[in-house]
Amino acid sequence: MKHLYYIAIEGAIGVGKTSFAKILSERMSARLVTEKFEENPFLEDFYVDPERYAFQTQLYFVLSRYRQQLELKQVDLFHSLLISDYMFDKDKLFAHLNLNEKELVLYNLIARLLEKEIPKPDLVVFLQASTDRLMANIKKRGRSYEREISREYIESLNQIYNEHFFRYKASPLLIINTNEIDFVQNEDDLNDLLSLLKKPISGTVYYNPERKAI
Repeated sequence: MKHLYYIAIEGAIGVGKTSFAKILSERMSARLVTEKFEENPFLEDFYVDPERYAFQTQLYFVLSRYRQQLELKQVDLFHSLLISDYMFDKDKLFAHLNLNEKELVLYNLIARLLEKEIPKPDLVVFLQASTDRLMANIKKRGRSYEREISREYIESLNQIYNEHFFRYKASPLLIINTNEIDFVQNEDDLNDLLSLLKKPISGTVYYNPERKAI
């Protein structure tokens, strides 16, 4: 397996992508790139009225993600590893979920032009969780603009993510079931994941830990 330079962490809303990416960047002395979703001026309106604000929200996201992803090509003299809490492909998942047929045609024209210049990760880590776990995490972190998110929306998003990564072949892929672990609060859980990431990964690797008996 080639040397890792770019690791992308992915998963549905509430799974802990940013938390995991931050922890990994600290433990692995990596450059951290996080998605600036809170800067999207349409996001809060979208959760209140999805049909009206979906296209504006998605267009802002795809352009801002494109700009940020281009910056990943710049040489970093201080870090040999880059870790991001998202990958550009995620934008299409949200677009297919949120846009109507006509909006999606226009979106796809734009996205196809942009994605040609986007670098591919050397490794994708897909954090997987049940809808119940995602909803509990969203409620716990209490972001104001996420208060209107419905369970039905998270259920649909979770299904799209699972289907996408079931077929994903563009990069080596590590799928981690997070239902029974807590890599933020439990040091043993985190160390298990760090050990896993130190091993060569090719193709698709599944990690499905069970909660240890006390």
